[in-house]
Amino acid sequence: MHVGILYSRIRKDEKLLLGELRERGHEVEKIDVRKERFGLESTTANIDDLDLVVDRCLSTSRSLYATEFLDSYGVPVVNSPETGDICADKAKNSLALAEADIPTPATEVAFTKESAMEAIESFGYPCVLKPVVGSWGRLMAKIDSRNAAEAILEHKETLGHYEHKVFYVQEFVDKPGRDIRALAVDGEPVAAMTRTSDHWLTNAARGGETKSFDLDVEALDLVERASDAVGGGLLGVDLMEVGGEGSGEYTVHEVNHTVEFKALDSTTEVDVPAKVVDWLEAKAASASNAADDDAAEART
Repeated sequence: MHVGILYSRIRKDEKLLLGELRERGHEVEKIDVRKERFGLESTTANIDDLDLVVDRCLSTSRSLYATEFLDSYGVPVVNSPETGDICADKAKNSLALAEADIPTPATEVAFTKESAMEAIESFGYPCVLKPVVGSWGRLMAKIDSRNAAEAILEHKETLGHYEHKVFYVQEFVDKPGRDIRALAVDGEPVAAMTRTSDHWLTNAARGGETKSFDLDVEALDLVERASDAVGGGLLGVDLMEVGGEGSGEYTVHEVNHTVEFKALDSTTEVDVPAKVVDWLEAKAASASNAADDDAAEART
């Protein structure tokens, strides 16, 4: 397999993936989006004879545009630009989950400080205000009072970027001090872990304590359905236990398309990079077979 790795920085996650690919004898083409140009018909990146490209860009904007261009050249990309577009935007993410009848926190989007305040008051305190684009829990706020809401909304309204003028307000879910991250490939779970913290944000990137977690039947179903709702791929599905720890009742609050897995790999007994490469090999074979079928059909 000749695989391209689209990246802007090589983190431990990418090192794990690269190590597994090379150990199996696969040829790897590293594509640094900071150095390449993407035209309407071609790119400076070496994409000749690639079986597929894996998007591992740290930057959301670079990820979305680069995968869109690569897809236009006919290069198979995982995750697809369509999946990336949904997962990169929390509002689109929530809509996709709701349209698939997947339990997800109540959410409202407003476009002015005044209407955002009305949304916050309708949820009551505490509630949560999130940026529509962002990761690692950055710029998220748990709002406990009207005074806090007014201050945060005024601050966001004065920020320059248009995304800060999109106020994404969500109910506060009283989870049991932890949430659940499941890594899945086209809806099939690879492994899962809990992320526990005294802080209301439990992201591993913010110091949340991780522990392996066995998905029950309900969680397995939600992971598969959430993956399908955003178009499938290599995804991180985040769930919260709404009925308390071990209740078996969940809500899916987010699906991530450039998911990090180093914490999961160090937490679980599953060889996560190996499982991911197993899936990439299958995707490459499927793409090759589809291309052969298209070529045969064109000759007839």
